[in-house]
Amino acid sequence: MRLTVLGGGGAYPTPERGCSGYLVEHAGFRLLLDPGYATLPALLEHVDAAAIDAVFVSHSHGDHCADLNPLLRIRHLDPDPPPPLPVFALPGATDSIMALDADMNLADNADVHEFDSGAELTVGPFTLHTASLSHFVDNTGVRIESGGYSLVYSGDGGADPALRDLAAQASVLLTEATFVEDVPSHSRGSLASAGLAAEHADRAGVGRLVLTHLWPGTEPRAAARSARRRYAGPLDVARPGLTVDVR
Repeated sequence: MRLTVLGGGGAYPTPERGCSGYLVEHAGFRLLLDPGYATLPALLEHVDAAAIDAVFVSHSHGDHCADLNPLLRIRHLDPDPPPPLPVFALPGATDSIMALDADMNLADNADVHEFDSGAELTVGPFTLHTASLSHFVDNTGVRIESGGYSLVYSGDGGADPALRDLAAQASVLLTEATFVEDVPSHSRGSLASAGLAAEHADRAGVGRLVLTHLWPGTEPRAAARSARRRYAGPLDVARPGLTVDVR
């Protein structure tokens, strides 16, 4: 299983990075996680739009799903359009995206599968275990398993202690770490710091930690230093083009 980071930023894109967006590949199947703002150009550097086999959306915020719209536009406007794209999301999480460009009937190019957190899904060669993780809106974390290896992704639920159970002994934990150390009072319980993400990773016994969803302007080395004080294993900070073999 291979993870490729397409963005890795939170809130809004910057010249350095787009928002959340991750490509997971295994056995010839391509699963796109959270196509947030400004991640489609990065995706197209790796694969054609028609080559995406399925999309998983953790929650409804635009920095996690907005580029589903141009992805569907490309597929819709293809002279030989591919079949409708399977999209897995919480109830209502993609409604605003599907409502865009109503005159083009883009929704006809998506096959939306809504599920409740806690559901287990089979998507291509992957088994997906989902779990509700706290955020400002309904958010689901996901554990993606195949071939004896596992990738756990928090969505924006990196502050929730339940992430430790979802990530127990995972090969790789890709988790939201919006802030370096101190989380502002209005975001406590809804967003995490790099230090808290590392604490979860250490307690869960994960094989590798990847910090993502950094607040715009955050210095990646500062996030890594904060995490390193609490987690001794292999550590990365998400950046466009980063690839991680999940093993």
